[in-house]
Amino acid sequence: MMTADNEGSSVTFVSIEQKLQLMSGILEKMNTFLVETRSAAIPPLIYEGVKQLSMALASLTKRVHALEEERSDLQALAQIGQIINSSLKLDVVLKIVMDTIIRLTGAERGFLMLKDENGTLKLRVARNWEQETLDEAEASISSTVINRVVETAQPVLTTNAQEDPRFTGQESVVAYNLRSILCVPLMVKDELTGVIYADNRIRSGLFTQKQLDLLRAFAHQAAVAIENASLFDSVSRTLSEVTELKNLMDNVFASIASGVLTTNVEKQIVLCNRAAADILGHETQEMIGKDLKEIFDPCMPILEPYIGKVMHSDEKVLGLETSLALRQEQMSELRFSLAPLKDAQETTQGVAIVLEDLTEQKRLMAQKRLFERMVSPAVIEQLDPNSLALGGRRALITTLFADIRGFTSFSEGVDPEALVTVLNRYLAIAAEAVLNEGGTVDKFLGDAVMAWFNAPIPQPDHTLRAVRAALAISKAQALLHQSVEAPAGLSFGVGIHCGEAVLGLVGTEKRLDYTAIGDSVNTAKRIQENALAGQILISHEAYQNVKGQIKVRAVEPITAKGKRDPIVVYEVLGINES
Repeated sequence: MMTADNEGSSVTFVSIEQKLQLMSGILEKMNTFLVETRSAAIPPLIYEGVKQLSMALASLTKRVHALEEERSDLQALAQIGQIINSSLKLDVVLKIVMDTIIRLTGAERGFLMLKDENGTLKLRVARNWEQETLDEAEASISSTVINRVVETAQPVLTTNAQEDPRFTGQESVVAYNLRSILCVPLMVKDELTGVIYADNRIRSGLFTQKQLDLLRAFAHQAAVAIENASLFDSVSRTLSEVTELKNLMDNVFASIASGVLTTNVEKQIVLCNRAAADILGHETQEMIGKDLKEIFDPCMPILEPYIGKVMHSDEKVLGLETSLALRQEQMSELRFSLAPLKDAQETTQGVAIVLEDLTEQKRLMAQKRLFERMVSPAVIEQLDPNSLALGGRRALITTLFADIRGFTSFSEGVDPEALVTVLNRYLAIAAEAVLNEGGTVDKFLGDAVMAWFNAPIPQPDHTLRAVRAALAISKAQALLHQSVEAPAGLSFGVGIHCGEAVLGLVGTEKRLDYTAIGDSVNTAKRIQENALAGQILISHEAYQNVKGQIKVRAVEPITAKGKRDPIVVYEVLGINES
């Protein structure tokens, strides 16, 4: 858009040129009159003066016309500068530049090429005089002219490339029938960044030195505009990538299962992910800016020395565990890991804290330890928590029942706490003897213990293992009586039987028992009930598995409740020495 000053200048130039033309007309008429009349009364000096004045006026008119053209060119450059700097979008700027060049020069086609990151010229824009983008088939230009401009960083102007000795015999010039060509370099800080190429394949003599000068001036503006647009485009892409990366990091940060906090050197919370907020029972935004003491007040005496150590010595602190009263004053078991938070210059800016809630994990571990004390480790290893289901499988096992004789009468005169202590010491003897032989402790039944062998891990000598366990119970009981004052009349009676049983989970989904069920288990229980204090009885079926390996003594068959026929049993005396 033309300014008021420009408009005034334009009017001034037009007025001067019009007045000069008027004066030229008057002088021409005066000169004609003088020539025709040739009056002797008019001095020759007048004739000479009018002639010189006409010549000066013609020269002045020519000069004013040249100045008007120069003013128009400068005005065009100013307008072009406004246009090409009106956008920072590279593709838009490139099209504006090309369309402006074609309009200024009257070219048929215009091309703009820029160097890529490897320094290779790439065609970025190809336009025609109708402001249309050329397709690949129409983008045939002289590589010879372009290479010359790139090598010399100087513009090239030819009024007829077909006759120009500089390009005689050049294939591209001949093949594409190129005539008027104008090509100028794009320079930014004395470095060639691209070229502008314009041509006309029909007209010769289209471009002049004046147009070349104008295009060179324009090219300087265009180069800066293109460089600015390229930088803006690069910054925009970088910003987009950084934004995308930040969003990704925010998502990752928010998705980390462990709680993560970062603080500044004043120990104020700067960042906090969702997991940390959930663990500590706060809202994320509520924690930002707060001092660590406000969040970890009860355990800050423990944390503070480590935080100071991390800040000043750059050492990490891993696996620091402590308890903290959080939701509704319930104690939570927390694990802290601390690391220095550094910037690009390796200057400590604060501390990164990774926080893990171990409350549930420790609760489950405590339950597991309790479970391991109640159930054989062999059973635990065989159980898959993901595939637990009600039901069982049939297996051949040797069952052992051990019961404390005299415990009922003993319990009548003892307080409950002392009674439990005594019971636990005796049952521990039995359980340890079974586990040492690889057996499975099924359950404790008051003052009795039930165990089996050969399941879940097969044991070819399962019955012999049961006999050794029973003898070990007897021996450990005797040692217990020697080392401490044993309650009078307390000793084990043991029953052993071999047969098939069903092993599996019995109960409901909320309360399951891994146990053995079957007549063989009942038979072992009946044998144990008929064993005397300190006596080990083994059934005939079980004895057949260890015959020749153990010492036995025949005793009277047992008439057991629920059994139609008496049960043949033997009293175990020991193991045969091999």
